[in-house]
Amino acid sequence: MTRTVPANLRPSLPPHELDALCRQVRHFIDEEAIPREDMSKAHDIEWLDDVTRVLRAKAQAQGLIAPQLPKDAGGMGLNWQDCARVFEVCGRSFLGAGAMGCAAPDQPNIDTLMHLAAPSQKAKWLGPLMAGEIRSAFAMTEPAPGVGSDPRMLSTRARRDGDDWVLDGHKWFTSGAVGAAFAIVVARSDEGASWFIVDTRNPGWNLIRAIPSIDPFSNGGHAEVKLENCRVSADALIGDAGKGFDYAQLRLEGARLFHCMRGIGLAERAIEIAQDYCARRDSFGAKLSEHQQIQAMVADSHIDLYACRVMTADVARRLDTGASIRHHSSMAKVFVSEALNRVADRASQITGALGMCEDQPIAMIAKRLRPFRIYDGASEVHRAAIGKRIFHKGSIA
Repeated sequence: MTRTVPANLRPSLPPHELDALCRQVRHFIDEEAIPREDMSKAHDIEWLDDVTRVLRAKAQAQGLIAPQLPKDAGGMGLNWQDCARVFEVCGRSFLGAGAMGCAAPDQPNIDTLMHLAAPSQKAKWLGPLMAGEIRSAFAMTEPAPGVGSDPRMLSTRARRDGDDWVLDGHKWFTSGAVGAAFAIVVARSDEGASWFIVDTRNPGWNLIRAIPSIDPFSNGGHAEVKLENCRVSADALIGDAGKGFDYAQLRLEGARLFHCMRGIGLAERAIEIAQDYCARRDSFGAKLSEHQQIQAMVADSHIDLYACRVMTADVARRLDTGASIRHHSSMAKVFVSEALNRVADRASQITGALGMCEDQPIAMIAKRLRPFRIYDGASEVHRAAIGKRIFHKGSIA
């Protein structure tokens, strides 16, 4: 079966070129993105769309759009190993990934549609999405007793009615839904789980609310949606009916890896802010940076970040070859999500009350990273799956 997150069969940039590109991205993030962050607007989706449009135009002018896309699709043409470096740098800012066209859920949705969508779907939806003219959403998760970690509990239904499909169901935590032009909806048909493109102007698509969630600066938020007699034409079906779970698994293999890439940059920024604070703050007759407990916390944070980078780079290398990364991306996702939370928590602890202030970056970084232990599969679910595969197949190199 065709992978929804394909191999990027492109050579890596020469090291000096990649280093230069990362410096260019870092300058863009430091000079354009971070200064536009406004912690008071962390959950203002309309403001986030507005500032993203401004930053995207600036990124476009500098040739810093869509590192993962082929050059003939308007991207930078990087392979996943090089993307890991660039995503990390752009991930330092809450606004970076959106500005550079590599934020979730659009980025994995683009990867999906590039390799599964019919020509008519690409013309109508994929082109404008890659150009940043519209946003998209991904609708899979449902309230209990619907699908959560267990895909077999999918309850949204898709039935044929003549040449059309009719969808009925209740979704929530639908990523990117507020302000999205379309959503990829996972529903159960007679053939099995299937994927559909739903225009959000469809009268059967009812956005109930943006769910207040802990993570700030989330493009399109996380919405509750009801599909009620939502009629779509036959060409709304993505790929083949009944293969939705296969598509979802392959989409998530890459999506969880890309979260690792972006999250490393954000956690690194948190500990750097904490280090700068320690170098200036006096306590008990010395700078905080001179206290061994602080030194140990900073050291442990850099050890965690180093391990995260090595793990992420290895899985990116595997993805570049076209190999399945299901097992390795699960291991990376568990380790990286938990390690990044440790780094952010140490940064908060080191900076004391300042690290608790929501008008400062560290507290917002901690809130942004916490859901990663749940999104794209909770750590506990991944550990269970990893253990089962090992007992079934033995050690998987």
